[in-house]
Parts: sequence; structure tokens; C-alpha cells
Amino acid sequence: MKKLLLLGGSRYLLPVIREAKELGLYTITCDYLPDNIAHRYSDAYHNVSITDLEATKKLAGDLGVDGVMSFACDPGVVTAAYVAEELGLPNVGPYESVCILQDKARFRGFLREHGFRVPGVRSYDSMEAALKEKDSLPWPQMVKPVDCAGSKGVSRVNGPEALEQAIRDALRYARCGRFLLEDYIEKKGFSSDTDCFSVDGELRYVSFNNQYFDPQADNPYAPIGYTWPSTIPQAQQDELAGEIQRLLHLLKMKTALYNIEVRVGTDGNAYLMEVSPRGGGNRLSEMLCYCSGVNLIRNAVKAAVGLPVEEMHNPVYSGHWSIVMLHAQRDGVFRGLEIAPDARASVVEEDLWVEPGDPVEAMTGANKAIGSLVMNWPSEEERDARMQNPAAWLRILTEESENA
Repeated sequence: MKKLLLLGGSRYLLPVIREAKELGLYTITCDYLPDNIAHRYSDAYHNVSITDLEATKKLAGDLGVDGVMSFACDPGVVTAAYVAEELGLPNVGPYESVCILQDKARFRGFLREHGFRVPGVRSYDSMEAALKEKDSLPWPQMVKPVDCAGSKGVSRVNGPEALEQAIRDALRYARCGRFLLEDYIEKKGFSSDTDCFSVDGELRYVSFNNQYFDPQADNPYAPIGYTWPSTIPQAQQDELAGEIQRLLHLLKMKTALYNIEVRVGTDGNAYLMEVSPRGGGNRLSEMLCYCSGVNLIRNAVKAAVGLPVEEMHNPVYSGHWSIVMLHAQRDGVFRGLEIAPDARASVVEEDLWVEPGDPVEAMTGANKAIGSLVMNWPSEEERDARMQNPAAWLRILTEESENA
């Protein structure tokens, strides 16, 4: 029986564990949080920090695993690449290439060096260095930790007076202590954040979507919904697919699942914003199976242990799909979920991760979601109208905690 080491323990690993078991694999999860939900479903759990490269490598070697995988778990991506390369296991690509992709500053530097379109960006390892340059910056600026996903620590700053606090927020989530300032790209239409797949470095599955945000959330840059198909013009989708392929060739990537964020600016240019060799959070690969019938998770599991992947083709969408990431507007206690009857008819799956009486937190990042709704709407027009105004048909009922 082949053994698969899975880094992390979030609920996004549950479909990975399910696919692995259906393939007859022995699943092992590891992180430093033994109460994480995925550990209840894996065949074994080990308390090892997934950011400790050498400890994870030792664990993988001692267990004799056949593959290692980080799915929807950004801190484990570099570790998985390191362990796979060091132990001669199937890997998504060279360790150094993965390090470039996982560091926002290095990634943008690589893009610029190789002639990709990229916003102006500056990286820093101290607040003082950034504040010295604040009067010469073009505004607005995006402030981001260089090594954190889920929009945690990300903010838009419209002028120098708010820069110091934004940097403090970014540094709370910057594991390496570095952050970047990036020229803001005003998007035209919707940005896209969805999953793609390459086989031996050749793109076999390329998808785009429409990404939604809640401007009332504590973090208005944490995505709270997605729809498929995308409304990005086909010519720019083709351009972006070509640029993604060129990037994968330059980095000598192999067989891998990627989470890829792109946007088209009001300047008419298309930009690669993020390319990470892992499945995205917010159930994106699961949604693509609903939307197009292609099981990216199964193929990612197969690739991780060296099994041949199944044939794939670019998505042909079977309806007007969306996923809504349920979230609270404030810290408090969850009391219930209300969905208008005419909208409930379009619910394909309701997945709540909390029960009445459980504490919930305001949406400061993607990790604060409390569930999801998978929807297939009767028409594109209804889907788009509903997603533009979810408050008209969806309510998360909370009340203030007695301990507040």
C-alpha cells in the first residue's frame, strides 16, 4: 500500500483524504495542531511542524512515504517541494522554482526579469525602510506579507498617513518578516482565482472564474464567492493561458495542481498575480469537479505518489455555478443560517462548519469562513444578480458573545 504524507490538517484536506483512500493509499497527516479536523480522517497523524523542513523530511524518510503533498495549505508548499526533492519522491517541480512562486517579492522579480507584465513592487524587511520612501510612492498601494495566503494581512492604502498601520498588519502574518508594497491595479470587471493543472509541465486544464468580495467585511480583500464561467474576454483568457504556460516552462515545472490568480486592469493589460503549486482554498478544485466533471483532486493525489494521471481537457461548464463562502460580519455567537426559499432551490450543497452556539469571528481572512454554499442557478443573469447582492437572500444570524 502506497503512503501519502499530507501537510496540514484543515478541512480542505478532507476530499483529498477521501480520494486517496478510494485509490487504496495510506494517508498520514502532520502539523503541530493535533485537534485539526483532517487528523480524524487520516490513517495516522504525527505532530511535526510543516514549516520545519528537516523535521518533515525526517518524518517522511522514517515512514517510507511514497509521496508528500500540500493541498490548500500555503505554509507547507515549500516544505513539500523540499522533502520531495531531497528524498527523490514525485515532485511538482524544482525546489528553487517553488520557492520563487511562494515568495511574492521573488515571484514578481522573476516575472519582470522575463518580460511578463507586472505591477510596480518594492519589498522590505523593515518598516523604517518603507516609511522613508512613502512620499515618493504612487498611490494607492497594496501592502502584503510576502509569504502568506488567504488575503491575511493584505490591505489597500490610499495615502502615506495610513501606511504604518498597514505595514504592522502585514507583519503580523509575514512568517519571514518581509512585506511588499505593490502599485494597485484597478481591475476591469472581475479578478479570477481558480485552479489549473499541468502534466510534465504542459497545461492540460486551465480555468478562470469571477471572484467576489464583501466590501463590508473586516478584510474586504478576502474572497467570499466565485462564479463559473468567467466573464474575462476569451482573447485575454487565451493570452493569460499562454503566459502561464511560458512561466511553467521557464521554471521547469512538472505535473502539478496550481491555484492561480489573475486580473485584467483598466489599462487593458492582463496580469498574473499569484501562481502557487497547490490546490486553492475555498473548495475551488471541488467546484471545478461540479462545474466541469474533471476531478483535479484525484489527479493531484495520483501525481503525488507517482501514479499516472487521468486524461484532462479544458473545462466545459455544465451550468451557471457559484460558491458562496459563508462568513460572519462580526465576532460573536452563531445562531443560524437563513436562505430565501426562491434561492434555496438553487442550492446543490450546504456545508456548515459551525453549529448554533459556536463562536464565530469577523472575516479578517479566508480562514475565518464558517461554511459554504454550492449553487447552480437557472440562468447567468440570476446567478450574477444574486452574487452581486447576497444580503438580499442570505443571512448569517449571530449575536454578541456574553464574554465580549
